[in-house]
Amino acid sequence: MNIQTDWQAFTPISLIGGLLLGVATVILLLGIGRIAGISGIFSSLLKPKRVEAWQVLFIVGLVVSPLLYGLVRPLPAIEMSTSLPLLIGAGLLVGFGTRLGSGCTSGHGICGNARLSPRSMVATVTFMLFGMVTVYVGRHLLGLI
Repeated sequence: MNIQTDWQAFTPISLIGGLLLGVATVILLLGIGRIAGISGIFSSLLKPKRVEAWQVLFIVGLVVSPLLYGLVRPLPAIEMSTSLPLLIGAGLLVGFGTRLGSGCTSGHGICGNARLSPRSMVATVTFMLFGMVTVYVGRHLLGLI
């Protein structure tokens, strides 16, 4: 398998987005001592408890930021090459996995690994491994993807 980077597809906006994500994560952690885990933040909005303003603002920012970007540059075209039921099933499995693993890729992969959390390191290796196995099985053995 030969993996090459497509430098023509690279844009500085990717780097800027990554930097903004890192800065926002640090501000949230150092500012109020909270982890920027999307699944935890989103699920807390669905629970019948006191919702904090920062949680609502975080989710609103996720929704509004691509809209603001779309005012400056055209948004990339979205192409789906798989069926809607398969996408729904995959989404449900991801949601189940984030609850089972007590966090998602952003909570464990970005925040937990940055804090050198052993639990997050194990979780990150686990979901990366199972992601690769899932793609291999889905694409090469079942022909679904």
